[in-house]
Amino acid sequence: MPQRIPSAGRSWPIFYNVSVDPTSVFWLRVALALYSLGLAHALVTVIRRRQRMFRPALASFCVAAVFHLVSLVEEGFSAGRFPAANLHQSASLIGLLITALFLVVYWKYKYDSLAVFVFPIVFLCTLVASLGHPVASWSSPVWRSSWRLAHVVLALLGFAALFLTCVAAVMYLIQERELKSKKPRAFYHRLPPLGTLDDLAYKTLALGFVLITLGLVAASFWAFVEWGTRWVVDRKMVLYFFTWGVYLALIFARWAVGWRGRKAAYFAIVGFFCAALTWAVDSGAHSFGTR
Repeated sequence: MPQRIPSAGRSWPIFYNVSVDPTSVFWLRVALALYSLGLAHALVTVIRRRQRMFRPALASFCVAAVFHLVSLVEEGFSAGRFPAANLHQSASLIGLLITALFLVVYWKYKYDSLAVFVFPIVFLCTLVASLGHPVASWSSPVWRSSWRLAHVVLALLGFAALFLTCVAAVMYLIQERELKSKKPRAFYHRLPPLGTLDDLAYKTLALGFVLITLGLVAASFWAFVEWGTRWVVDRKMVLYFFTWGVYLALIFARWAVGWRGRKAAYFAIVGFFCAALTWAVDSGAHSFGTR
């Protein structure tokens, strides 16, 4: 049975599962470390607009999949049941299934652009799974303040960059409308060209996505330290994950599918609305009014 342990936070009870197989947790975290190279590849690709480290990232991804499978098998045998009894185990299973599907698709079609979309998702699924088990040494005040500071700084910088993406998208739509009209208004000549606005939107999007991704990783560790294994059900964290997914879809659409112009602009505006909602929502465990 789960055992209640006093929480480091003020209003969020933590329940740890005392029947955790330490070996399966170890292999899962080894897989997470190897998956991180895939995440690094995706972020570098987004910034530089070309894939430079795909081969080592793919090799690391394949080895990580083996350790990931070993972890799930050991956890299943240890628990005496299929390892999908809670959210963390389900995230681990989903991450492994996505990994297997990607490797099959890549082996058959050599569609390496899909890695920009798949590698970050698998990393975050495994991160959620690995933070389903307690780490006693992480409850120190130094860890708590460090992860919190990193999360706040990265999130603020990321949302600022995404705000510029939204501004560039709005300007793009205005400029496009004026170009199509027979009598453009005076401010039309003050706006940058469409190509410049689209390039600005992509560059700020890429920077913002990298920052909110790193901020999400830091937020996950901080929330785990503060609230324990139930950190992932906090409303603000759920919205953060959803917003990150929206921007990941936009990044993939621009990078692999070739979205530009109006569709990308509308998508960027919707993404920033999600980001603003994520920032504004106050939850019981993640509250601006409590520390």
